[in-house]
Amino acid sequence: MSESGTPIVVDAVVVGAGVTGIYQTYLLDRNGMSVLGVDAADDVGGTWYWNRYPGCRLDTESYAYGYFALTGIIPDWKWSERFAGQAEMLRYVNAAADAMDVRRHYRFKTRVLSAHFLDDEKRWQITLDSGEIVHARFFISATGPLSASKMPDYKGIDLFKGEAFHSSRWPRDDQGNLAGMNFAGKRVAVLGTGATGVQIIPIVAETAGELFVLQRNPNWCTPLGNTPLSDEDMNLIRTRYPTILEYVKTTDTAFPYHRDPRKASQVSAEEREEFFERLYDQPGYGIWLSGFRDLLLSRESNQFLADFVARKIRQRVKDQEVAEKLIPTDHPFGSKRVPMETNYYEAYNRENVHLVDLKAAPIDEFVENGVIIGGELLEVDVIIFATGFDGVTGSLDRIDIRGRDGQRLIEAWADGPTTYLGLQTRNFPNFFALVGPHNGSAFCNVGVCGALQAEWVTQMLLYMAARGFVVAEPTEEAEAAWTEAIYRDFERTLMAETNAWWIKVTHKPDGSVVRRTLVYVGGGPEYRRRCEQVAYCDYEGFEMA
Repeated sequence: MSESGTPIVVDAVVVGAGVTGIYQTYLLDRNGMSVLGVDAADDVGGTWYWNRYPGCRLDTESYAYGYFALTGIIPDWKWSERFAGQAEMLRYVNAAADAMDVRRHYRFKTRVLSAHFLDDEKRWQITLDSGEIVHARFFISATGPLSASKMPDYKGIDLFKGEAFHSSRWPRDDQGNLAGMNFAGKRVAVLGTGATGVQIIPIVAETAGELFVLQRNPNWCTPLGNTPLSDEDMNLIRTRYPTILEYVKTTDTAFPYHRDPRKASQVSAEEREEFFERLYDQPGYGIWLSGFRDLLLSRESNQFLADFVARKIRQRVKDQEVAEKLIPTDHPFGSKRVPMETNYYEAYNRENVHLVDLKAAPIDEFVENGVIIGGELLEVDVIIFATGFDGVTGSLDRIDIRGRDGQRLIEAWADGPTTYLGLQTRNFPNFFALVGPHNGSAFCNVGVCGALQAEWVTQMLLYMAARGFVVAEPTEEAEAAWTEAIYRDFERTLMAETNAWWIKVTHKPDGSVVRRTLVYVGGGPEYRRRCEQVAYCDYEGFEMA
């Protein structure tokens, strides 16, 4: 409630001040709706506010991620690198927030504790950790797919007396700058070799007295290929903004790549090798997203590329015993996110860097001065947990969200999300999950796909207002059909065999395991075509009242 003791009343609450959240807030405000934004951070930025670890940067081409620049919100923005670093990304989001004047709508340093739908009033009652109560017609989540930090639950983890932190909570000094960059003379352990760990490890290796990489499972990593962008480069990019935006809208993931139309088996071994070499030398995700069209459908096609990348790892790592431990054997290439790296494999050629294979000898427990692995004490001064995030639904699970008749969202999604268009769930009227499960944004270039989704949701809310509708939720049939298609299409891919962040694994009391995808794999163009069809047909599949 406000200071007067009455609830704050707005048309919409938007949770999150990242690139998608601030744009949704801007669009609603511009279209005459009252909106309250909420974020736990001190300011805008989302993932670029929280993740300030050394080496943090985009793995999307800056100019393809930069929707605010592409659409004229900050048209004069200048990228300094092909793949912008965290500091530059945070400046970009701040500049966009300034241009859109959205901070006046936000409560920063504030968390949403609960959101309960009031059936009689057809509103959401949202409780903030400040004690304030907000009533809103629409409750919109823009928390992002990777924002709920995940820590392991090893025995004794709280006993460690040295410095320990999750990569998304890197220590900062009083001015907000990175602290702990210089690890001279220190014994440092990094737990995790996913996309974050792969960025951190080469940087920490430069100053650490000894660096121990605690690897649970290796990942397929390929070169980022970052380069500076000159003024001439930026001038050319600016002239092509409309073309760039229209092009990325045509690709499956809104990255500037199209898949090769051929199957891997349709070309000779020599042609494949030459093709893979070109892709490996190309900056960014080309090797993952511009490869043969059956990469994630055919085990044979996938093995061709996996064998190629394995050979590259053996070439780059001098100690072949270490190289073999860095080559994945538990998942096909690209079935998990492919970490983009800069001198990652070369880091293992340094005398101060040691790979600790946790599959060979697992962690027993943490103690005051380090970690016991396979019965042996590894003494360290610093532990960096690059252990990732509870993907897509993690942030929503941490809010007490209840729909009709008090039904809890976390229980409704216990065996995997059920959605329509990946935007709404039945019995949770007027609740929209941007970049949430089963929509066209989570497995995508979020800078573009999240913005396109915010635009679509805005149009739906304006449609409702024009026709006097105050609530909307999916029909049972539409939700069931969409959800079934999501799971069916995903099972056709090699991605279904992994434990990537985009899969929800539930262990049932009877010992069975339920695995459900959290992402849509049909591609951005098809997703948007379906959304536009739904909108054109008066939002077919939604019940409005």
